[in-house]
Amino acid sequence: MTANVTDEDVTRVAELAHLKLTAEESGAMLHDLNAILDYVAQLNELDTKDIAPLAQVSELHGTMGALRTDTLAGSLERAEVMAQAPETDGAFFKVPKVIER
Repeated sequence: MTANVTDEDVTRVAELAHLKLTAEESGAMLHDLNAILDYVAQLNELDTKDIAPLAQVSELHGTMGALRTDTLAGSLERAEVMAQAPETDGAFFKVPKVIER
């Protein structure tokens, strides 16, 4: 049995995320979240008793060496980068505030 998301759940999550959803967006979110839960319920029906749990896909056989090795490489000079920045304090970029609460 799948858990169903209610209108109240969507409203509460939107409040916690500081989102202002229209009635249309709220309805779409309700539909999408329930579709996700239905899909997870389908996945839970799969027989995985013979499947080894993985923390990363790279743990699969034959893929451990597939990633490139880390190599030391030069990077940009801070002074050169800061000289091109619109606003800086010499060490960091200054950016306008984008989140207001």
